[in-house]
Amino acid sequence: MRSIRPSSTSRRGRRTRRTPSPVLAAVALASALALTATACASGDTGASADSAATAGSDDGKLKIPDDIGDRLKEHGIDIDRWRNGAWKDWDKDDWLREAQDYVNPVIEGLWDPDRMRDAEEPDQGVEESDISGDQGVTDPTPQPVQAAAVPPSYHANAPTAGKVFFDSPEGTMVCSATVVQDPAHPGKSNMVWTAGHCVHAGKKGGWYRNIAFVPSYNDSGKSAAELESATKEEIAPHGVWWGDWAQTSDQWIEQGGSTGGDGAPYDFAVIHVTPEKGGDGRSLEETVGSALPVDFDAPAVAEVEEVTAIGYPAAPPYDGQTLYRCQDRPGRLSLDASDPTMYRIGCSMTAGSSGGGWVAAGADGKPALVSNTSIGPVTSGWLAGPRLGDEAKGVYDAVGEKFAGQ
Repeated sequence: MRSIRPSSTSRRGRRTRRTPSPVLAAVALASALALTATACASGDTGASADSAATAGSDDGKLKIPDDIGDRLKEHGIDIDRWRNGAWKDWDKDDWLREAQDYVNPVIEGLWDPDRMRDAEEPDQGVEESDISGDQGVTDPTPQPVQAAAVPPSYHANAPTAGKVFFDSPEGTMVCSATVVQDPAHPGKSNMVWTAGHCVHAGKKGGWYRNIAFVPSYNDSGKSAAELESATKEEIAPHGVWWGDWAQTSDQWIEQGGSTGGDGAPYDFAVIHVTPEKGGDGRSLEETVGSALPVDFDAPAVAEVEEVTAIGYPAAPPYDGQTLYRCQDRPGRLSLDASDPTMYRIGCSMTAGSSGGGWVAAGADGKPALVSNTSIGPVTSGWLAGPRLGDEAKGVYDAVGEKFAGQ
């Protein structure tokens, strides 16, 4: 295993300034693969002293839904201690892992502008020798496609796109994500699609914490320097939406790894969200004005003329603060003979774009989400995402059914 370039972030809290490097050419499968988004790095993992854990309280007092409170108690978690920083205890024996163990009580004010701005990516990779034999159907490495900046406002040009923030043992992290439709609540969805590795650490870990979604992050496309003095309303114009439930594939939980392609064909997740401060009664879809349908027919590569991958790349030469997209005709990538093939496109986006949606024309000719960014080479040049079939539909349906009566 060759060494991976060190993170550019100080784990004591603040991001160190980086000098962007030029985009490197695409490399063959022999190059190291990276999870292109647990796109983050250490930020300040502490909550403000006056943060209040809540799940929608009218009087400002601590209020946790009974089901969440009961689950916390079952695992010996005291909510007051959790609010005051106990969530930073990553003892492996206490790290909630199983699908049904997900808990994510809101800590109001935790995701302030500095914390959101400073979330970055770790550098993780694997050698070709660590990838088992494929199915013999991998297409040639695609030519790199230079990502194009999405023009502001993002809400006008990519209303379903946003960022997912979360905490891990390594620090404050960030991924990209997409607002998707909820068949149980037409026009009123609170569902977000992202990568499995943006919510759960896989086979060697458990659920990440303080998971929240920010639609149209930095909507006006301010530069990193301008964001240094930006208000929370400028960074998160449509609010912070906390994940009151998340679900990923059983395969990701059992097989997923922080390096290489382990579990990548099943690297998808759905988050159900709720507004941090109770909101105005409108759903996420009503707030942003749009949500994408999800196509689970997993069309063959030959049937897809073009896909558009969208996200907030954070590793050099990008800084994670602005939205980009790539358009390309996908090819096939097979990592293991026992797993489904993945889509692969040429794209210069780097870590931070993980979880971002891949959009193509659906059966009705209208835009639909067909995949999400999962892996890519450390040096950039291409991205790969899972084909969405029965497993992905099972995750999506389960989240929708859980909240169908609410």
